[in-house]
Amino acid sequence: MNPAPQPTQITLRSRSRLLQVAFDDGQSFELPFEYLRVHSPSAEVQGHSPDQAVLVTGKADVGILRVEPVGQYAVKLVFDDGHDTGLYTWKYLHALGREMPAWQAAYRQRVLEKEKPGNLPG
Repeated sequence: MNPAPQPTQITLRSRSRLLQVAFDDGQSFELPFEYLRVHSPSAEVQGHSPDQAVLVTGKADVGILRVEPVGQYAVKLVFDDGHDTGLYTWKYLHALGREMPAWQAAYRQRVLEKEKPGNLPG
């Protein structure tokens, strides 16, 4: 089994709202802050099983205040909306970059489904 790619550089680009991550396998990703926030690996967002996952919306303008290293395997992202739980492991950050088109499309579809007239609360 191959070890997960390791980051060689992590750059916080606050004005463009991107976290740029380069890995030792040669891949580099520009991950939008909103994308990182709505796909937080925290139990608050992911739940403790797939059916408990929460659809996070309204984060287009979210910022990242800090990127804090956690050992040799992850970072904690501190968002300006107060969210700071969930550890973004190197494996998960790499997956976020690699799968971004598919995951963004699936997220947009979930948002559209939630917004359908028959799905409105009340």
